[in-house]
Amino acid sequence: MKQYKARGIVLNTLKYGESSMVAHLLTDVGGRKGYIVQGLGKGSSASRGKGALFQPMFLLDFVGLESNKTELDRLKEVALATPLQSIPFDVRKSTIALFMSELLYKLIREVEPNSPLFDFVFDSVVALDAMEEGVHNFHLWFMVALSRHLGFYPAGAWAEGDVFDIEAGQFTPIIPRSGLCIGPENSRLLAQMMECSPRELGRVALSRTQRKEFIVALLTYFGYHLDTIHRVESLRILSEVF
Repeated sequence: MKQYKARGIVLNTLKYGESSMVAHLLTDVGGRKGYIVQGLGKGSSASRGKGALFQPMFLLDFVGLESNKTELDRLKEVALATPLQSIPFDVRKSTIALFMSELLYKLIREVEPNSPLFDFVFDSVVALDAMEEGVHNFHLWFMVALSRHLGFYPAGAWAEGDVFDIEAGQFTPIIPRSGLCIGPENSRLLAQMMECSPRELGRVALSRTQRKEFIVALLTYFGYHLDTIHRVESLRILSEVF
């Protein structure tokens, strides 16, 4: 089997037999790819350590083996590309990582390399890991920024009183005939997130209710443009933490 070196971001895992798992990664060489990970028995510390690498949004360096028989490649070697210092130990950040991984797993189907998308997600994980302020708003910023790489980034300039037309994907002063829009308050926040960097998220003061309403509005927008997003299981956990 042909082998190759790659970087990957853990999106989803599923137990496979007694000592294996199927891991879906966002990779720099082939978009979203599935891998069989073997040697995860309970016996040795090495096997337990290998399994611990496959946490939501962990950043990996690995050697893959192409399979001619199935859609799943195999992982020959795997190691952390960038050890995360805070995400595994901070319940706020680990909850956001869980949400990000579920969102990406459901939204990304491409099996072709997409360097801008991969680099954006990789850099976002690094930014979240390093954050000290504004963690509570990171997932909101991430979704807005992600829409650029998925092809439906909001268009037009926002003005006071505007709503956001979900179908047209742009700000407008007039409620669309379809009625499918994001209201003025959340449209203001959407424009604010478009102008923010992760370093500035600590300045955005939002209540729990505002965050919840905004993320529901964003999921409606994502759901309109991508029918792969229906129900996000981690949203319940996210709303409890934030």
